[in-house]
Amino acid sequence: MTRESKTFEALPSVIPVFPLPGAILLPGSSLPLNIFEPRYLRMVRAAIEGHNLIGMIQPKCNAQVTVPELYGVGCVGSIADVQETDDGRVLIRLKGLSRFEVAEELGVTTPYRQVRANWEPYKADPWGGTGGEGSVKRDPLLGALKGYLDTKGLGADFDAIASAPDDILVNTLSMIVPLAVQEKQALLEAASVPDRSQLLQNLLELASADSHGGANPNSPDHRSH
Repeated sequence: MTRESKTFEALPSVIPVFPLPGAILLPGSSLPLNIFEPRYLRMVRAAIEGHNLIGMIQPKCNAQVTVPELYGVGCVGSIADVQETDDGRVLIRLKGLSRFEVAEELGVTTPYRQVRANWEPYKADPWGGTGGEGSVKRDPLLGALKGYLDTKGLGADFDAIASAPDDILVNTLSMIVPLAVQEKQALLEAASVPDRSQLLQNLLELASADSHGGANPNSPDHRSH
């Protein structure tokens, strides 16, 4: 049995977290990360030696606070595809397993933050992350995506997008479309994939209607930190 399959049997109560605004991870999806800050390099190496897990979570942005408060829900991922570069960076991919509720943030001596995770509200997540019954209304969602991309002057491979299964389509778009921190958090916390799809459609339509607003300043490139 592999380490990853063991992870599905019993997720640990304490996990390290990587606070990053504008970045969410969803069960069944993958998130590439370019790690270069010393504290997060230590976090990755400690995680590899331990449970091989890192929790992605968004901070509540407040320029006046050195250590910002965390949102109450994040998603844990297992570390895969580790590559160390000549200039000291580590490239990893997180494979989303389960969302979690922050029961408490721990006082720690490590340079990175750690939380006690409550898995119970999301106990179905590690087995697919569908989170309920219902179907995704693909045509309205893809129409909203096309309208959004048109307003931004962007293109996409719609044949490839349209061929993706419902959960992969919705979760991948939720992760990569640049939206505000609060909107990303709402997508993360959506009860089911159909709920997330409807919310994403609404957000894309709102963003298209506000087409003169330009890029969202709350959504940095989540691939680097």
